[in-house]
Order: sequence, then C-alpha cells, then structure tokens
Amino acid sequence: MNDGDILNVWGKGQLFCFSGIDGKTDFEEGLVLRSVDGMTAFEVKLPVAGGTVLLDDRPPAECCLAGDYFRLVTGQGRVVRGVMADAYHLLIEGECRVLGLADAVRIRQGRGRVLLGVREKFCPELLNADFETLFAARRRWLAGVTLPESLSELSRRTVAKACSMLKTQVCSPEGVLKHFWSTPDRWPHRRMWLWDSVFHAIGMRRLNPELARNFISAVFDVCREDGFIPHAASPTGFSDITQPPILAFGIAKVEEAESNPEWVRGLYPRLKRFLEWIFAHRDSDGAGLMEWAIEAHADCRSGESGMDNSPRFDGAIQLDAPDFNAYLARECELMGKFAARYGFAADISFWQEHHARLNRLMNERLWDDAEGMYTDYDVTANRRTNVYSSAGFLPLLSGAPSPEQAARMVKQLTDPAKFGTPFGVPSISRVSEAAYAKDMWRGPVWVNINYLISEGLRRYGFRAEADQLLQNTMREVEKFYQKYGTFFEFYDDRRECDPPQLLRKTSLDPDDSPYHQVFYDYGWTGTLYLDMAFGAWS
Repeated sequence: MNDGDILNVWGKGQLFCFSGIDGKTDFEEGLVLRSVDGMTAFEVKLPVAGGTVLLDDRPPAECCLAGDYFRLVTGQGRVVRGVMADAYHLLIEGECRVLGLADAVRIRQGRGRVLLGVREKFCPELLNADFETLFAARRRWLAGVTLPESLSELSRRTVAKACSMLKTQVCSPEGVLKHFWSTPDRWPHRRMWLWDSVFHAIGMRRLNPELARNFISAVFDVCREDGFIPHAASPTGFSDITQPPILAFGIAKVEEAESNPEWVRGLYPRLKRFLEWIFAHRDSDGAGLMEWAIEAHADCRSGESGMDNSPRFDGAIQLDAPDFNAYLARECELMGKFAARYGFAADISFWQEHHARLNRLMNERLWDDAEGMYTDYDVTANRRTNVYSSAGFLPLLSGAPSPEQAARMVKQLTDPAKFGTPFGVPSISRVSEAAYAKDMWRGPVWVNINYLISEGLRRYGFRAEADQLLQNTMREVEKFYQKYGTFFEFYDDRRECDPPQLLRKTSLDPDDSPYHQVFYDYGWTGTLYLDMAFGAWS
C-alpha cells in the first residue's frame, strides 16, 4: 500500500506512539501523544499528561498522519516530518515549538531537528539518528498491506487508517503478558481487555495471523489456575471480574484465516477451565442460565457484560441475560467442534449437551413471544424485564431461535417502532424509549454488536440482511473517518449528532475526565471495519 495519497485527514484524537511490531514497548513509561483539532499540534498524554508539540497554529495544508510517523506541509508551506524512534522518543525534522512540557519529558534541539523523549529513558544521541532509515522502517507495515481490488477510494483510505491504528495498538511481551498483546487504545485505556482482544484478533487475522494468535494467547497469560480470566489486565496486574466469553469464537475466526492445530490444542484445556468457571460462578439461582456480575457504580452497573451503562442494569439486579447465555452457548458449540477436530473426543457430548441446554433455557425463560424478542429475566422477581436491547438479537449466534422466531426478530431491524433507526442497530429498542439517551449503551450503535448480529443473521440464511447491516456500518465509519480522521467508540443511531457530541456515562466533559467523552482511535471499530472491508460477508 502506497501512503502517498492516504492518511490525509488531520483531526482531534489521533493517537501517536511506538508499536510492538517494531520493537519493545513500555506500559508505564512509553511516550503517547494525541493530535489536536484546529491546529497542527500534538498533546503529550503519557507517561504523564503535559505539553504540546506545536507545528503550526492552523491545520496542515497537506498531511500523511500514520500512528507512528507523519509528514505534512503547513499553511506557510513548511515541510515537517516526525517519527517514533522507539518507545520513548519522537524525532521531528523541521520547525516546531514545544510548550508547557511536563517534568517527565525532555527535549533537545539542533540541526533543524527536535527530539522529544521520556526523561528517565532520554537518549540525546537520537537527535542525530538516521532519520530516513527510521522513517522507512515505520512505513514498512503499511507498505506490506495488499488491499482488495474491489474497495472504493474512501474504503481504501479508511482501511489504511485501520491498518495504521491497529499497528500502534500492538504491545510487546511485558511482565505477566508473555505474548504480543493489544489494547483498545494506547490512551486512556492502555490495558488489555478480554473481548476487545478477540475483536482485534479478528481484524489482525487479515494482515498477520500469527499476531492474531498472540492477541488471544495473551488473554490466557492471565488465566488463573481455577480458570478465571479477568476482563482487563496490564503487565503488572488484572481485574476481578471477567467479560463476554467469545474466545472460542475468536479462535475459530483466526483458524479460518490460517489453521494452526497445535495452537488450538494448547489453548483448549485452559478455555475449558474458563467456561467451567463461568458455569460454577455465574448462575446465582441455580436455574441453569448465567447472570453478569453487577457493580455498585451508578454509571457502570455491569462492566463485566461490556454493556456498562445499559438500562438493562439500572436496577442493579441479577438478570439471566440473553447475550451472556448466547455467547456461552456458541462457545460450547464451538468447543464441541474443537473437541472432535483436535483430539478431545471424550468432551464432545459434554459441550453438545451444554449448547442444547442453554438454547432450550433461553427459549423457555428469555423469549418474549408478545414482543418477538429475547430479553433479560429478573431472577429475584421471577419475571422477564421490559428493556429490549440489542443483546436480544445475540441468541441468533448460538442457534437458539427457531426459524420462525428468527424471522420475527429480523423484522424488528427495519421496524421504525423497534430497532429500525436511521443507523442501526441501536443499543435499545424504541419500545424502551423512556430509557433512551445518547450515551454509550443507552441508545448509540456499537460496531462490535452489529458485527455479531450479522454473524447470527448469516447463520439463519438472512445473508442479504447481514450484508446490508455490515455495509451500512462501513459507510457510517467511513463518513466520520473522512470528517475527523479517526474511529469512534460508538455512533448516533438517529444520525442527529456526530460522535464527538455523544455523552459517555451521563456526561460530555473531557476536561473533567477522559472517560467522559466518546473514545477516539478506538480499537474494535477499526479492526472489525478492517475485517468487513476484507470481505467478512464473503
């Protein structure tokens, strides 16, 4: 791929850092910057926030902005180039000013260059490094990508951004993480997340299946002896809740790109222990269906579900959940196939029975025949809830609905009184309008959920509907990449406002917290877009 006419959108929020693909990264001390809107500048975000690299007080006249190198022409016609020399240093060739620098970062200038680096790791000799060699090395990743010939010009540009962003999300082995691992964004998330890692692997399989395998293997690096896998981990620690069980799903996707039976055989016993841990610890009423862990935080009642602030969890009660049980049933189905294919024949019936049981129980307890949809079941009040969410489509993944049930569900995707919003699939139905807000999982659209719903649609033969859903998703991602130069965490289902105007956990106040704004350069939006562009529906 030639970067001469791509990556040419400058905007706020594009992350700039060193990739584990090119060498050692550093979780605690690595340098991470972020582009600024309205001018040609970067803010220093890590290792501590503080400092601006100002190249021009206006947006660039021309630019190529990758995740670890840039070249641009300023409004005055000056050419400026920059490159991440390593995990700790940014080397700039051309005129710039550095303002308000935090004590954790140093600069050195000379010969028309500026070297910005982490104080504790500062190497002044890099000011005189061979710039052309460094620049060529960073460009090599994109140069090695071959794009599908059928892509439109806008899709080609957006794929280039996805490839560049995915590169800088790759971190080298460090601490308890023994494999190359990925993060949703290098700031502010920084850590490795369970289901994000799977979605990143699904995109990376199109470019480098070995790295995709690493992303999933790294998740098992923090698996406890009893099988528990945390939802988030860093090189030095991990959380005490888990996250959606979609690891077998990810393994199967990577296997489609490039089979490695020994890799699957090696992971199988640990994945089995994880699923057994779920069966043992997430069925509070013993009725056979799983409930997500519930938290005390009002704006994140169930981080374990991944749908943090969904109105499903407003009551902070235990719910037999259609998404949890659909994921788990699909994992059991795939584990049965792995057992048959990779030498664990004694387990086949175990997985088949669990798959059939979960599907049966979802139909008995979670199917609302009046609404034609799956919903949560309050295990304390012994009744289904009346919040209809995008999670209700996910039993399509595991084959729970009958063909007749599936057809009823599909009609909701285009029904304007249900899920037929201008951009679907919204995270809650218009039936649950009282709980709607332009805030994360309370209305907006998430690319990963659209991707999973499309998988379920294809399972039932609704190929045209699945293709249309993915194509609509691609167009929305492309539209806002062209405008802002980045991938967003979620998008407005009603197309009434742009992603930067959406709330995040009741607020839009990035000055108060980076978590009170939609995230920019967000991982699975880019990686799943990449998979779609390379032909996810083929």
